[in-house]
Amino acid sequence: MMVAMSPTASRDLLLGDLDDEQRDAVLAPRGPVCVLAGAGTGKTRTITRRIAHLVTAGHVAPGQVLAVTFTQRAAGEMRGRLRALGGNAPGASTESVQAMTFHAAARRQLSYFWPRVVGDTEWQLLDSKFAVVAQAANRAGLPTGTDDVRDLAGEIEWAKASLITPEDYPVRAGDTGRDIPFEAAKVAEAYAGYETLKTRREGLVLLDFDDLLLHTAAAIENDAAVAAEFRDRYRCFVVDEYQDVTPLQQRVLDAWLGGRDDLTVVGDANQTIYSFTGASPRYLLDFSRRFPEAAVVRLERDYRSTPQVVSLANRVIAAARGRMAGSRLHLVGQRPPGPEPMFNEFPDEVAEAAAVARTVKNLVESGTAASEIAVLYRINAQSEVYEEALTEAGVPFQVRGGEGFFSRQEIRQALLALQRAAERGVAEDDPLPEVVRITLEPLGLTGEPPAGTRARDRWEALVALAELVDEEVAQRPQLDLRGLLAELRQRADSRHPPTVQGVTLASLHAAKGLEWDAVFLVGLADGTLPISHALAHGPDSEPVEEERRLLYVGITRARVHLALSWALARTPGGRQGRRPSRFLNGIAPQAQRDDGPSRPRKPRGPAPRCRVCNSALSSPAAIMLRRCETCPSDLDEQLLGDLKEWRLRISKEMSVPAYVVFTDNTLIAIAESLPSDDAALVAIPGIGARKLEQFGADVLEMVRSRRAPT
Repeated sequence: MMVAMSPTASRDLLLGDLDDEQRDAVLAPRGPVCVLAGAGTGKTRTITRRIAHLVTAGHVAPGQVLAVTFTQRAAGEMRGRLRALGGNAPGASTESVQAMTFHAAARRQLSYFWPRVVGDTEWQLLDSKFAVVAQAANRAGLPTGTDDVRDLAGEIEWAKASLITPEDYPVRAGDTGRDIPFEAAKVAEAYAGYETLKTRREGLVLLDFDDLLLHTAAAIENDAAVAAEFRDRYRCFVVDEYQDVTPLQQRVLDAWLGGRDDLTVVGDANQTIYSFTGASPRYLLDFSRRFPEAAVVRLERDYRSTPQVVSLANRVIAAARGRMAGSRLHLVGQRPPGPEPMFNEFPDEVAEAAAVARTVKNLVESGTAASEIAVLYRINAQSEVYEEALTEAGVPFQVRGGEGFFSRQEIRQALLALQRAAERGVAEDDPLPEVVRITLEPLGLTGEPPAGTRARDRWEALVALAELVDEEVAQRPQLDLRGLLAELRQRADSRHPPTVQGVTLASLHAAKGLEWDAVFLVGLADGTLPISHALAHGPDSEPVEEERRLLYVGITRARVHLALSWALARTPGGRQGRRPSRFLNGIAPQAQRDDGPSRPRKPRGPAPRCRVCNSALSSPAAIMLRRCETCPSDLDEQLLGDLKEWRLRISKEMSVPAYVVFTDNTLIAIAESLPSDDAALVAIPGIGARKLEQFGADVLEMVRSRRAPT
């Protein structure tokens, strides 16, 4: 993108609205500059003003500046800021500042220098490496399922980004304690095979995105003429998000510099959350050692968040350990005061999601735009319960950085497998949760989480589906496989389509670089944040510290409203053995227990007994009726008839089978027990929070009308 810069831009335009520290960064002498910029401190404004200052002061021509960042969105924002500063003022240079990603810059440079360095052999960018990695996996004797290939591709990308060759991979993967999907030697063999397959094309070389960087660096390092021409063109470099550079990207940057020091870097070590891709903050932390004369400026005035949000962020990161903790920034909120962050504990995830949805709806109704609200979680598999809760609350939403739960490939495959099992009549007399788990086992629902990022994502989604089934069966013990499928499909069909005006559902990783007026950080329980495979490295390990930084990033996404919550159990009625995230120790006040009006707690205790003869109940029908099926019934026949007529009308309005609303046994249980309030209604098996919210008022009104004196 060509960005015009005006050499006559006024000093007031560049400096008038900056604070003292931002101004110091902008006016720092030409040479090495390190800007340690906390969340919300105006880093993009600062570095674009620095570029404009260097150009307008005559220190460098605009065409000699190369600014790089990590995403197209960030590069686009930088170009927009530079364009606004340059404008179309008279005398504006016809040259341009280049602002782009590392890969875009390398691709442009390689396209230009390739004929000179390589000759007539053409190259082609491998937009998707899946097929080549699958072929390499097959030759190495590794499985070639979709998730297996994706995990293997991820390992190859990590190795190349870390400048690790196939020969060195087994040792380096072991040294770093990397959670690898297959035996290290086999991964190395497939990695080597992948590299060979790319080059065995007649008259053509296939390059992946990492190769763009490798070949660009090599061209400059190994060809003096190429190096001289490049370094004559580019004299000044700016790197955003410097804490996220990989060894490969640093090698490219070193090649660009060639021993020069006209470099400005911007970053925050305590926002390092991508180490699994090879990113390392050590280059940021070591900047002053490499350039002892470097100007170091700390930006700590937070213009994004209220002092209350900033204070919580500071307290969370203050407990950090390790080398990065020594570089932490103490943010100072600059906005007017706002509400205190809320901390809430719930009995289960369904209650947590329902309460969040209610609060979101209240915010929207009181004037906060839905697009200015986000619900952030650790893993994408957590989205399902929030998709459902927001759907039931009538709040539109969009899932960022991932598909909606029922749109995920593994969930679609799971529903298809369950449909086929239902058609075959598989194990109709076995407990439904057991049938589901057996059916999903070939798809990846194993007893323990597998190694490999993609395989673990699939496993987590399938676990979430299995636990959803557990919840349905707990509410409706008589449910069969066909009824379960109807219920799951109804859930899938009822989801709102994504809309840019909706509430954002996103993982904490996908939320990096974004901000909202209101943020809900959910699922903050040990084992989820920090996630269990980080805890496996030890409570004081670097993986656990990265999880702390992930929470810090989540907190600093909020401008005004912030709520943090956790659930003691996954499913309603489940064992409440969870604990709040260890990162909240000494920070969260005494838990504000919120069971929520939509989920009266079901009684817990010994096995249910017959309300007539006191015998133990075992069959699903008897448990639902709360009496032996042979004991006399005190059924209100008129009420049962009214309930069935009501159910038929509702099912037609919803275009679903009548049993999806309530089964016959549930209606009989209502007509026998005559529940007088929400708690009594939800105590009937088959009636959970969702059914209570949908139909509870109608049912209780019919019961009250039968109880009323005539």
